[in-house]
Amino acid sequence: MNSVSSNLENNNLDALYRKNKVKSISFLIFLGGLLLGTVLLSLCSGSYDTPLWELIKGIFGQASDRRVNLVVQNMRLPRICTALLAGGGLGLVGCVLQAVLRNPLASASTLGVSQGATFGAAFAIVVLGMGSTTGFGIPLCAFLGSIAVALVILGLSRFRQVSPEGIVLAGVAISSMFTGATTLIQYFADEVELSALVFWTFGDLGSTGWKDIGIMGIVVAVLCVYCICHRWDYNALLSGEETAVSLGINVKGLILVNMVLCCLTSSVIVSHVGLISFIGLVAPHIVRMVVGNNHVYLIPGSILGGAALLLLGDLFARTVISPVILPIGAITSFLGGPLFLYLLFKGGKRQ
Repeated sequence: MNSVSSNLENNNLDALYRKNKVKSISFLIFLGGLLLGTVLLSLCSGSYDTPLWELIKGIFGQASDRRVNLVVQNMRLPRICTALLAGGGLGLVGCVLQAVLRNPLASASTLGVSQGATFGAAFAIVVLGMGSTTGFGIPLCAFLGSIAVALVILGLSRFRQVSPEGIVLAGVAISSMFTGATTLIQYFADEVELSALVFWTFGDLGSTGWKDIGIMGIVVAVLCVYCICHRWDYNALLSGEETAVSLGINVKGLILVNMVLCCLTSSVIVSHVGLISFIGLVAPHIVRMVVGNNHVYLIPGSILGGAALLLLGDLFARTVISPVILPIGAITSFLGGPLFLYLLFKGGKRQ
């Protein structure tokens, strides 16, 4: 009798697992279709009215009108690729930070990592005079600013055993400190430096070239490969550190490497597109509501969701009062702010 009950229970678990697997894969396919549709809409959006098929041929430089090739390859396509990489990277960073810190409200913007990177970039532009130079100076300073925040967050989380709510409050305080420091730097900047700094506070997806896109692509790809290879480690962390250690996972090393990679990714994105808030918080939560906490599906879902959200935000920013282009940082804040408040209220009700 016990064996029959056990077999029935196993069959029910298998059926539930298969059902969840089909639902998760279907949702990932939906996100992929949404992303593809948004890319095509973004490709068509602009003052230069051209049939879609001609625009698609323009990607490969095969459009009948040479001007279409120039518009697509030099203006629309770089902007789309920037949004895909920045949105996907920030979505993945948020997913990973939430996993390793076991904090559902963790993201690069809520913990102050992005603000630290912004301060580092502002320091490089004004104090070190790197605003007119090219190279790795600004990204390096942005990385140092973000890693300083990460060290504080790690110290509070690992050594002081601060609660997840306390970590978020610490992130708000750190964000405020770095935002104030960036404002002070702006106060002493000249007109040229100030115009460069406005870029960081507003966010801009239209000023990147193919070299910048290549740098972001390499960094985001490294983080993607690493996270996909460690997807089962993140699942093990859901059961607690003791369980993860018993399974042979070096938890401290895993957290440290992930924090460094997340800070590197965030700083590179911020140094090229400016401060983009809440994408890393919104995207993983939207995906998690459908696929659950299984990082096999949550990681690719967060990448697709983050890319789609940022591209949709950019499409809205470019078309709502065309030809004026609204700052993308303001659009993502309007998107993420209400959800952030909802998560806080929802978390408060459970306590």
